[in-house]
Amino acid sequence: MSSATGPVVDAEYVAEIERARRDLRALIASKSCAPIMLRLAWHDAGTFDKNTITGGPTIDFVPGRRDSSVAIEEGRLPDAKQGASHLREVFYRMGLTDKDIVALSGGHTLGKARPDRSGFDGAWTKDPLKFDNSYFVELLKGDSNGLLKLPTDKVLVEDTDFRRFVELYAKDEDAFFRDYAESHKKLSELGFTPSRATLLAWGCRDKAKRAVTRTTAVFAVAVAVIACAYICESKRRLSG
Repeated sequence: MSSATGPVVDAEYVAEIERARRDLRALIASKSCAPIMLRLAWHDAGTFDKNTITGGPTIDFVPGRRDSSVAIEEGRLPDAKQGASHLREVFYRMGLTDKDIVALSGGHTLGKARPDRSGFDGAWTKDPLKFDNSYFVELLKGDSNGLLKLPTDKVLVEDTDFRRFVELYAKDEDAFFRDYAESHKKLSELGFTPSRATLLAWGCRDKAKRAVTRTTAVFAVAVAVIACAYICESKRRLSG
């Protein structure tokens, strides 16, 4: 939710979250609310998402970039038919490094190329709906039957400086996730400096998120305790 001046998550919002947390704790202290709390917990569990469907790292995001109706000029994106010097020319211009080039190329682990859009056809990995380090594993295998390898993919193992990152990411998926998240954030924020108001509001959002997380944990424990007490009380009455 936002306004013309930025997100509305501020200190007042955080205070409201804290008040709601205290009210909730007072509510669940009453055993009479046990049945409804159990049902609420059941429905709440249905919204749980352990991870994104595709997997992969969590990437920090700061809002505030403006949309534009004007497209950038042609030729500023990498040409898939080119080699190492071309990749460096494009990415170095943006202030990115060899590590960024290799890490961002790992994004090919998702999706596939289509002839009507790029002139190439096929997926880079056996499971193009899963974000993992299989792109680098396949690169080191050489030519893989049925899998796509563009000239800009092959050069990552042919160039010594690129290859050391390919080998690292092929054996250490956590390192790939960490570096990809960092490089993705750098790339997505090129030319963008968030305003002080945006940073302050986003900081309040993080505080609110932590408050909600604490509330959720307290809520879950309290529901379990109340449920046990309710069941024990019901059994006692039935046995009586």
